[in-house]
Amino acid sequence: MKAMPKLLTVILNWRTPEMTLRSAEAAMVALEGIEGALVIVDNASGDGSFERLAAEVIARGWDRGPQQVRVLQSGRNGGFGAGNNHGIRAGLPDGSKPDYVYLLNSDAFPAREAIRALLQHLQQHPATGFAGSHIHGPEGAPHCTAFRFPSVASEFEGNLRLGLVSRLLSRWVVARPIPEQTTRVDWLAGASLMMRQDVLDRVGLFDETFFLYFEETDLCRRAALAGWPTDYVVESRVAHIGSASTGMKTWTRIPDFWLDSRLHYFTKNHGRATAALATLAAVAAGGLWRLRLMVQRRDRQDPPFYLRDLMAHHLRHAFRTHGNAHPSIGPAIAGKGRES
Repeated sequence: MKAMPKLLTVILNWRTPEMTLRSAEAAMVALEGIEGALVIVDNASGDGSFERLAAEVIARGWDRGPQQVRVLQSGRNGGFGAGNNHGIRAGLPDGSKPDYVYLLNSDAFPAREAIRALLQHLQQHPATGFAGSHIHGPEGAPHCTAFRFPSVASEFEGNLRLGLVSRLLSRWVVARPIPEQTTRVDWLAGASLMMRQDVLDRVGLFDETFFLYFEETDLCRRAALAGWPTDYVVESRVAHIGSASTGMKTWTRIPDFWLDSRLHYFTKNHGRATAALATLAAVAAGGLWRLRLMVQRRDRQDPPFYLRDLMAHHLRHAFRTHGNAHPSIGPAIAGKGRES
């Protein structure tokens, strides 16, 4: 008789203990009948989150249940990738590796069949490396979480925002139309993402140079280049609040850690010259967009100083001493994944 696959679920917390407990509670229901364990990683919140979570897990008896729950302290806020890596490296309670790893944001709440749908999809499609959910808001509005890999063309299209150009460059538009059926994609947001452990063993875990944003993009790209693509599974439905830890919806200016991650992604995956072209494409298209706005008197839809910050950031790193191609990561302020 074939052994049941073992699944490790990882939830990363940063200063949202009550929401993390709600997420874990929803996950526990969705994990019924699935063999494995759940680990909550506190990303050095420093606000009593770790103690609160550890006490609640014991009080609720989750540490003794069929899905044994542990609370771990990462010891540092290295960002989304580093925090999740800490949980993945911890493995199952007995120290063994699982067959699959499931990442769930602390502000995401899977439906009863959501996790099982991802697991079954990966079991039925052995050539698929990663599988992610259909993500929707609390009121049911679908979130855009299925994407193409960024490119110079996508930087130009995304900043120009001109219908004719978007149609001509449709193959490079990063945000895909929300799929209505299970389909292959380049990469998915990490709010609800299941991965094969043996694929992670081959391509590595998250690149911890990314503090926040682009880490899922990079990991999915590495897996795809190694022959392990990513699938979007519509049968797996997960409610997601979004920006609970990052505060992205209230940004008044693009933070350095986003700019760092963007530049590191392009430099690492395409080289310094292409990274420079991507920035020039974004700035040139963004400038044309602003000329249109002056005529049409419309809102620019970008945070203040976006283009100036983008170009200044790239130039600072281009002329950095020793030509470091891997930008440093900005202030440690969050432990969450990409906003959808």
